Parts: sequence; C-alpha cells; structure tokens
Amino acid sequence: MTDLLRIEGLTAGYGEAIVLSNLALQVGHGEAFALLGRNGAGKTTLLNTIVGLTRQRAGTIVLGGRDITALRPDQRANGGVGWVPQERNIFRSLTVEENLTAIARPGKFDVARIYDMFPRLRERRDNMGNQLSGGEQQMLAVGRALVLNPQILLLDEPLEGLAPIIVDELLAALRAIIKAEKMSVILVEQSARKILPLTDRAVILERGAVAWSGASATLLEDKEALASLLAVAEKK
Repeated sequence: MTDLLRIEGLTAGYGEAIVLSNLALQVGHGEAFALLGRNGAGKTTLLNTIVGLTRQRAGTIVLGGRDITALRPDQRANGGVGWVPQERNIFRSLTVEENLTAIARPGKFDVARIYDMFPRLRERRDNMGNQLSGGEQQMLAVGRALVLNPQILLLDEPLEGLAPIIVDELLAALRAIIKAEKMSVILVEQSARKILPLTDRAVILERGAVAWSGASATLLEDKEALASLLAVAEKK
C-alpha cells in the first residue's frame, strides 16, 4: 500500500511549548488509522498540525505526493484535508442544507449522499445549526467535511458526549466511509474498543511520541498495551 499521508521528523506545539517531538507517521491510500493515547498525549495537536493550526518547528507533511508543510490551513483544506474538530465548527446561523451546500466541492460525496448517510439531517434540512442536538451537530460536522471530498478525513473524538443511539448511528456511518468507500481516515477517540474494529492500524501516543504502533486487530487483543498505555480495563 502506497502512502497517502507521510509525516517525518515532526516537532510542533503552541507558542514556546513543544507537544510533538520528532514524530513519524504514514497513512496509506484507503487506510483507516486509529490515533490513541491518554489525555494530553498529543493526539489533537497532531491533527491540528496536519490541518496547519500549530507552530511547526521541524519536519515535513506530505499529502498525495505534495509537500503541504508550508501551506495555510485553507490551502490544506483545498488540497484534500478534511477535518472534524471537537468543536464541530458548523455554521450555527445557517440551515443544515446551507451548511452543506456553502462549501461543497465536486465529487462522490454530495448533499444527497450525506442525507442518505444521515437521515436525521434530511429531516432537519431546514433547521438552523443552533437548533440541532449535539449528536445532529456532529453528524452535520462529518457531512460538511465529506462534501469537501477530501483525500483524507481527520476526526477528533467524534463520539464524545453523545447518546448511545447516536454513537451507534455515527459508528455505522464511519464504518461505511471506511469499509465501503475506502476513504483514508485518522480517527482520534478515547473509546479504543469502539474504533479499533473499524480501523486497519493504530498508534498510541505518549508525551508527544509514538509508544505503540501496529495493526488494530493486534492492539485489540493486546491487553497489556491497552491497560498500561490507555488504562482500558479487560472486558468481562
């Protein structure tokens, strides 16, 4: 599998603070990647650095054979980086449909596909963003990232704080994106057991460096790594 995203020697952070140190990571075309670690390990900082929102001190980021290290966030988005941040960043004063059509770019993910994926959004197509529940806002945030038709999709804890029924709907959508659509994805999530079955490979970060790397299926069975690096208790 050839690399779609290649990160080498990455050192980055905020202001004078360094969060990531000499980090290397590769994501292949059509590969789903679980990015795990305890709070403060550097997961969100890594996504923010790929998007272009941190102070990068060293290293390179190459996407689809193009060095995007020096590009602005908007240029990276136009170059194929799709991003769903924890804050969701939907337009709260626009309707669901306006949120989707305002930024849509040509490709296989259009508004109709998003409505098929998230029927709740079709039902609320005329509702303003601020009239949606937290789960519906998260669905809209994922839909907004997809209608950009990116090369790679970055998701930062998309299941956090959501009701179980919404979690199940989002996981079904992510499964379709990853398994059926073969989209390259980096998925940050605290619930390792929920996302490892969806992904091909996993990395655990600790203090801004890679502490574990390998197949997601291997990590799912590695009770010692789950317990020591993620504090995940063994399933009863």
